[in-house]
Amino acid sequence: MNAAVKRLDVICIGRVAVDLYAQQIGARLEDVASFSKYLGGSSGNVAFGTAIQGLKSAMLARVGDEHNGRFLRETLNRAGVNTDYLITDKERLTALVMLGIKDQDTFPLIFYRDNCADMALTPEDIHEEYIASSRALAVTGTHLSHINTRDAVLKALEYARRHGLRTALDIDYRPVLWGLTSLGDGETRFIASDQVTRQLQEVLHLFDVVVGTEEEFHIAGGSTDTLTALKNVRNATKATLVCKRGPLGCVVLEDAIPTSWDNVRLHQGVRVEVLNVLGAGDAFMSGLLRGWLNDEGWEQACRYANACGALVVSRHGCAPAMPTKAELDDYLSRAQQVPRPDLDEALNHLHRVTSRRQQWPELCIFAFDHRKQLADLARETGRDEACIPPLKRLLLAAAEAAAKEAGLEGRSGILADSTYGQHTLNAITGKGWWIGRPIELPGSRPLRLEHGNIGSQLIDWPLEHVVKCLVFYHPDDPAALRAEQDALLLEVWQACNKSGHELLLEVILPENGPDKDERHYLQLLTHIYQLGIKPDWWKLPPLSGSSWHSISALIEREDPWSRGILLLGLDAPPERLRAGFAEAAAHPMVKGFAVGRTIFGGPSRRWMRQELSDDALVNEVKHNYLTLIGYWREARRA
Repeated sequence: MNAAVKRLDVICIGRVAVDLYAQQIGARLEDVASFSKYLGGSSGNVAFGTAIQGLKSAMLARVGDEHNGRFLRETLNRAGVNTDYLITDKERLTALVMLGIKDQDTFPLIFYRDNCADMALTPEDIHEEYIASSRALAVTGTHLSHINTRDAVLKALEYARRHGLRTALDIDYRPVLWGLTSLGDGETRFIASDQVTRQLQEVLHLFDVVVGTEEEFHIAGGSTDTLTALKNVRNATKATLVCKRGPLGCVVLEDAIPTSWDNVRLHQGVRVEVLNVLGAGDAFMSGLLRGWLNDEGWEQACRYANACGALVVSRHGCAPAMPTKAELDDYLSRAQQVPRPDLDEALNHLHRVTSRRQQWPELCIFAFDHRKQLADLARETGRDEACIPPLKRLLLAAAEAAAKEAGLEGRSGILADSTYGQHTLNAITGKGWWIGRPIELPGSRPLRLEHGNIGSQLIDWPLEHVVKCLVFYHPDDPAALRAEQDALLLEVWQACNKSGHELLLEVILPENGPDKDERHYLQLLTHIYQLGIKPDWWKLPPLSGSSWHSISALIEREDPWSRGILLLGLDAPPERLRAGFAEAAAHPMVKGFAVGRTIFGGPSRRWMRQELSDDALVNEVKHNYLTLIGYWREARRA
């Protein structure tokens, strides 16, 4: 198969597992109380890292037929990794790793890999046609430690050689996985072993590139003197050797090994504040493969590699900490002006917005996160507030029925609250819907949060839930009121950055403000951007075409990665919203609507008065929702 038409750039073979990273930095693993779950395993990380660097990568391995296996598959798929041969193993569980972060260089680590899925790879799992479909094969060293996985790797290398693939080895030495330490000692990075050295040297000649730290070359070369080890490796292979030298950077050795480091060109590393060194090697390999496979030369490949490794050691986790292509390119384009990339606000924002889990090109959202309005309606109709949760479940049923009838897959969403709608949130979570949750105390001005500190709230939220914060704001508000609201908005923004949740900021001019000139919205958004807040979403009322033009230009200038704007309803009649949709739909920054009372207000009042049955309520609300979906589509087509 001609390289120019191959559908894959690189197939990764090796470890793929779930990493559980301790959230309490500095604690002993014995004392850790909670963990963050990430994609892990050296090959899994490299498949992920190369995909987000723009390569067409694939993962060849096994995962269990359970939740963790599905998590790994879905995470890789979202990143664009081909998983055609990520085999579901019906008999084994997905591998698991638990990690603590005591300090920069201390990371208690336990591998749970007894009879795990990814170590069950066999030669029968390797298909020549699949290997031939790629330009390169990337192997990590752990799979050379067991007879079955070793034979599988050798078979893949045989096919790779037959079909002209480039081959790369990341030595990835973990003594515990070669049976050289106690099972609980995953932290030890080097133990000398003649057997391991021999088994590595038997296969080194099969690779075009061999990558490792100094310690990893010590095991591959059988000497704790790095240059001696490299000479021994050179005797076993003609491969280009890339030796990582920690914060110094790396060296590339294509020919004979010199007698002194003075004669070796150093590709310098990037200075960052190290949180923990775990994951740096996989990120380094991802950047290196990008440059190597794109034939950009070793200097550029090492720039990619060193920068990727540096960014990962400054962040929590490995795969989720890896830079995307856009992020890495931005950094390298201005590296001289960014002495500390881990502290650069623009770079960190770019990481946040280019690693989002799902794209939403358009949204038709049914908003029933209302609390005060429904509580007032219950009292008005003589009903107990206990009727509100079942009402919200009926509203969700109407939303799902309308979305199905309208064919809204990938474009449907709800806004619902945890005060009365927790069961509703639980029911829809995980179904691929856009889900927003309010945090503001209804009607509060100055802004107050309904359930207290934002950080303590978000720790319990699913990551797919979007933080929705409504603030009543006017440019002519007293300075003290503005300052108070600004401080809380900044706190919410910083919490979302820390937790990884997206933020929808809803801005409404107050009813009792000095005036309601729509031109104020441009002033308000400008002010919020000046605070350093870049919401993922904006929620604004229908405005004139000229206002949408100005606001769109502002957002494009301040945050071109913004998700966009959603239109709110404010209980407006459907025909008024139809006109508002028509004004907004011509502007690509407006992605859809998030409307509530226009859809559910009248039917809910009659249901609370017991004038509508449950089924009648669902049908009427569904009809109203479908009407607005139709109006939006009509406006978009116009």
